[in-house]
Formats: sequence, structure tokens, C-alpha cells
Amino acid sequence: MKSFLTTLSTKPILRSHIQPSNHLRILRSTYAMQHNVPDLNDKSLLKHQTYINGKWVDAKSGKTFEVHDPASGKLIGTMPEMNKEDTLEAIKAAAAALPEFRKTTARQRSKWLRKWYDLMMENADDLAKLITWENGKPIADAKGEVNYAANFFEWFSEEAPRAYGDTIAATIAGNRVFTIKEPIGVAGLITPWNFPAAMITRKMGPALAAGCTVVAKSPGETPFTAAALAELAHRAGIPAGVINIVTALENTSEVGETITSSDVVKKVSFTGSTRVGKILMKQSSDTLKKLSFELGGNAPFIVFDDADLEVAVNGAVASKFRSSGQTCVCANRIYVQKGIYDSFAKALTEKVNSFQVGGGYTEGVTHGPLIHDRAVSKVDAHVQDAVKQGGKVLTGGQKLPDMGSNFFQPTVIRDMTHKMDLAHEETFGPVAGLFPFDTEAEVVKHANNSEVGLAGYFFSKDIARCYRVAEALEVGMVGVNTGLISDPAAPFGGVKQSGFGREGSKYGIDEYMVIKMVTMGGMGQPLQGA
Repeated sequence: MKSFLTTLSTKPILRSHIQPSNHLRILRSTYAMQHNVPDLNDKSLLKHQTYINGKWVDAKSGKTFEVHDPASGKLIGTMPEMNKEDTLEAIKAAAAALPEFRKTTARQRSKWLRKWYDLMMENADDLAKLITWENGKPIADAKGEVNYAANFFEWFSEEAPRAYGDTIAATIAGNRVFTIKEPIGVAGLITPWNFPAAMITRKMGPALAAGCTVVAKSPGETPFTAAALAELAHRAGIPAGVINIVTALENTSEVGETITSSDVVKKVSFTGSTRVGKILMKQSSDTLKKLSFELGGNAPFIVFDDADLEVAVNGAVASKFRSSGQTCVCANRIYVQKGIYDSFAKALTEKVNSFQVGGGYTEGVTHGPLIHDRAVSKVDAHVQDAVKQGGKVLTGGQKLPDMGSNFFQPTVIRDMTHKMDLAHEETFGPVAGLFPFDTEAEVVKHANNSEVGLAGYFFSKDIARCYRVAEALEVGMVGVNTGLISDPAAPFGGVKQSGFGREGSKYGIDEYMVIKMVTMGGMGQPLQGA
């Protein structure tokens, strides 16, 4: 899941090659243009400080950074611009809280997580409004994220008491061997902006379930959702120092390096770009931290001739255009077998033409702005490059400056080739590029021709083909006849340069635990008095 860490294309703009769409429905957001503050039921959830050691604090320097609504461009507010000194204070608080917290029972930690879940659900409307305000996604999508995010607390509240060890049959007579699982210690969490709630809960849930304390770097673009979650954690009774949130925008690199270089922090979990993941991995090497990284994606989406056309189109919409294409697992390269290519292109275009673009609070809006103008520039550059090399825009293809600097039309382009930038780079925006193919072997070869391997999707009614292709794709997650694969119960993560480790599922808690082996000797003696 990429955030502010993606290299932008610098290709020239070629407006003459694109015909404007007359089909996309554009709705101006009366809310975003006329108002500045969402009407929260509980206004105390909107914080302008951050949470360290159970207290709401400012940066020691007194500096702040601004956060703007991506739909209207208006100022939302400011948050503390923290630095190394602030981060070390947060690490110190987490370290001080660790000895007592790790001794709490798994059942007690389960109750805290369940209470946190309950509070999220009770305040779901307010959390969704905050997400839409600072991230831009439509309010319906934001509500879906809140539910998804809260479910990680529910899931790991149930996993906490089930971190079982093993009894192992020793090969030496008289020895007894068993293992226990223990929390690894202070965990550093670095999260992106595209899911301001879910990326935090997906990491904090298992960390707390395992008995770890945490220092979380919230995204500079979307810090208010993280602060609201911290407020709910406080209300849930989670002890001071267990959860610490560091906010920064300009000092993001400094904060990240402080976390990765600390010998107190034993574990780092990062979601972001592959480029930054490599930097953090190098910074962590001196202290040999345990790492789990969810990095860049370039997901192939394959539609075979025998697929159900309607199911495949709906899957493409769900995968490609969710959050305006700003998800790490969204389809980036859409491969369609030639026998169904024209029909699929037509059906997808019709579906995209029904989208309604606008500010996230406006009723009926399906797709909001991108996170900032740099994201729009990259999307625009990918479209221009495709058109220059022969791609045909079926709908969309242009910026929407009248709506604001961060809006771009949902776009479908056919006749894509593997020489185009979109084939090799993650667009992270609302552009569906359609690549034709002939054979199963051909498309799998193209799908695997990538340095990254996070998610992949394909659609077919042939059960043998489903097994064949699923096993052949070089990705960590496969969606078969579905475009939605995220589920707290399912292990989330990639292979190759998409990272390592898994989040969610029964495996997620293991990322925050270590296995201790105990061997007891002299245990094979006969019963006394025998």
C-alpha cells in the first residue's frame, strides 16, 4: 500500500490525444465546498494533539504540520510535527509499559481489544466522517473501512487466548521438550494513508493480543483517524504506554529511522512502497529486528474466455476502482482473452460510465479525489504514455480541475501493450488498462513478469484451470472469481519485492511473538517406591 513514497512519472502531457468523456457523471460536493468541519456526534474524537504514555501531547519543539481535505483543498487542522526526541520519548513509554503488559493474561488483553472493537462500532459514523474528510474516499467506502478495521480487533481478541505452544517428543531419553510463545517486545508500526483506520488496527490488533507495546507512526496525510482510534483505546482502558502515536509529515524519515535504529524496538511492521521498505530494512539491520513488510503491488487481473462476463466485470470494478484505485491490491494490469476482449471492454466501460465523481460527503458519489496532486500527476502521466503508444481511451482520461486539483476521471483504456509504463509501474489511481492475450501460458508469463508479487486475480469456470493458474501465479494472494480478497480471517501479504510476513488470520499474531524452547532433563526416572 503506497503512500507519499512513490516516484512520480515526468512524461509530457499530450492533451491532443485524448477525447473528453461525455458519459462520466460528475457531482460537485456541496459539503466540501461550503463547509470545513464534519458534524461529529462526539466532537471529542477530533484531536489536534497526539497520544503518548496515556496523555495528549504536542511536539517538544512546538512545531505542527497542516492537513488538508483532498476534495476541497481546505485546511482540516494541524498536528504535532514530531522528531527524533519525541519518538524516543514514545519508545521509552512503550518500554516502561512492557514488563507489566506482557504479564497480563491473554484473556485480559482479549477483553481490552473487544472493548476497543465495541467502541469503534459505537462511533462508526464519526470515524467514517473523519476518514472521508482527510482521505477523500466516499462516505460509503469509509463506513466499510471502519467495519473492516474494527473486525481486526474482534478477530485478534479471539486469537489472543489461542497462541498455543507445543509438546515435542525428544530424541534423548529422559528429556522433555516443550515450547511457549512470548511477546517479542516493543513494536514499531509505520502505516500508510490509504486506509487510515484499517492499516493501524491490522497491526495493533495482533501486537496487543501477543502482549507487545507499540509505537505507531501515523501517516502525515491522515493523522486524525489515528488520533480518534487512540482516544477510543484510552476509553477502553488500555494501560498508559501500551499505545503511543507519533505524528509527523516533514520529519517522517527522521521518525522512521529513529524507530528502525532503536535497540529497544524489537519488531517493525511497515506498509508502504518497496523503495522505502528497502531503506527501512537496511536501517533495521544493525539491531537485527524482526520485520514484516507489505510493499508495492502490480496486480494482474486475468479474464479467460470461459469466465462469467458479468462476474468478471463486477470483479474488475471492485478490485480496480475501490478507493479510486488507491489500494495496494487493486488490479493494475487487466488481461482479457481475445475471445471475450471486446465484450468485456464494452461492459466495463458501461459500468465505469455509471460512476459518480465528487466530494465524499455528497449523496450518490461513488468515487472521490486522489490523495494529492502528485498522485494525479502520476495517473495522468500513465494515461498520456499509453495514448502516445497506441492505447485507446474508452472513457475518462482527464483531470477534473473544475472540481479541484486532486480529481481525475475514472478511465478505461484498451489496446495496451507491455511497453507502456502502466505495465511495469503501479498506477495507484482510477485507470483500467486492458491487455489482450491468446493463451493461458502466455498470460501467466506476462502476469509473473514483475519484480513484485502481492495479489493476483483471475476469472474462469474451469475448475482444473483454477487450480493450475492459482498455483502458477507468483503472488502472495490470489482471488479466483472475485475482486475482493481482504478479510481479517485471511492471511495478507506478498512475495518477491512485495515483502514478507502476513497480517490478519491465525498467522498475524505470530509476527509479534517469539518461540521459546524449554528442555527438561532427568525426567525419565521410575516412580519412587516402585
